[in-house]
Amino acid sequence: MDSLMTAAARALAAGDPLGALNRVALRDDAPALALRGIAMAQLGDLDRARALIRAAARAFGVRQAVARARCVVAEAEIAFVSRDLGWPAKALHAARTTLEQHGDRVNAAHARYLEARRLLLIGRLDAAEGELADFEPASLPPALRTAHDLVVAGIAMRRLQIRQARTALTRARLAARQSGIPALAAEVESATLILDTPAARLVAGGSERPVMLDEVEALQTSKALVIDACRHIVRDAEKEASLARRPVLFALVRALGEVWPGDMSRDELVARAFGAKSADESHRARLRVEMGRLRATLRGLATVDATSRGFLLVPRRAGEVLVLARPVEEKYAAVLAFLSDGEAWSSSALALALGASQRTVQRALDELAFAAKVQFFGRGRARRWVTPPVPSFATTLLLPPPLP
Repeated sequence: MDSLMTAAARALAAGDPLGALNRVALRDDAPALALRGIAMAQLGDLDRARALIRAAARAFGVRQAVARARCVVAEAEIAFVSRDLGWPAKALHAARTTLEQHGDRVNAAHARYLEARRLLLIGRLDAAEGELADFEPASLPPALRTAHDLVVAGIAMRRLQIRQARTALTRARLAARQSGIPALAAEVESATLILDTPAARLVAGGSERPVMLDEVEALQTSKALVIDACRHIVRDAEKEASLARRPVLFALVRALGEVWPGDMSRDELVARAFGAKSADESHRARLRVEMGRLRATLRGLATVDATSRGFLLVPRRAGEVLVLARPVEEKYAAVLAFLSDGEAWSSSALALALGASQRTVQRALDELAFAAKVQFFGRGRARRWVTPPVPSFATTLLLPPPLP
């Protein structure tokens, strides 16, 4: 590699894409194409970057396996930033294997972290953690150590292990400072901000207040009966019952939990659970049936007693009832949560991340667009959806179950 290429590569590593372009903008050889592609990606022109990287991969040829593998990793990173989550992960894994076999530990580690970040984004926490198992990042450059700790922090936050998340973010902040790359330091600060953003609302005794992730974590070991509307479960210190597939039962127990220690009238329960404006005898009969099912589901956690006006939730062991609700009550809160990260998403990527069909996600996006809550640009397969960050919304940390 000549001196200009070396200088351009160093400029890219330092987060200076314009400096790199000044050195290689007029060259069309394979290494220059690759560096130009990476520079354009750093500047945000992802379509041009993708085209340049693919041209570089073709120019390198089949005999330059390491260079082609590096191009695959660069294209995978562009796909990740573009939220093209359907990009073939097998190609990235094969490129990583090639780089490891040829001793390129730095780029192989970069490929590993890209795989882990994609898995984290679509909610496969165990698989993402597996990518980091038995891997020691101490000898890597500061930028990659930052990437490692950001993934570790992301996994810890998703699992409500807030102390571990803060420790990882502290390491990431130090490594980002050592790298000297402002964009990387900004990414760490953005991740840290999540810990200081309300992640849910706690409803108790008819009042509510926002709670941070630390408090949500503390509720996991609380002696109270917690009705978790983020994950649709009911739990106390000893037992847990999932109602993720029983939306009517969960609506009933949540309604009773929000008015505890009081009771709720039958008409109000019918309206909350069945969406009926007024209750007739058929609604009341169905309510009795659903209450019987709810008692059976909550056996060991709580019982539901009939009162003169309605029903009352009575915990078995807990001394209080708390309802943990999402920070924003929105029909398509899951979609808005992903879009609130500021990136441009395709409907197919959202469907993969949410575990829903693409048609279901498209209907949600159409309704949100009609309500002016999201916007799109591009056409056909190139269409992308964006929205401004939602105030006081901890993005994808406490998403509800998949869309119905």
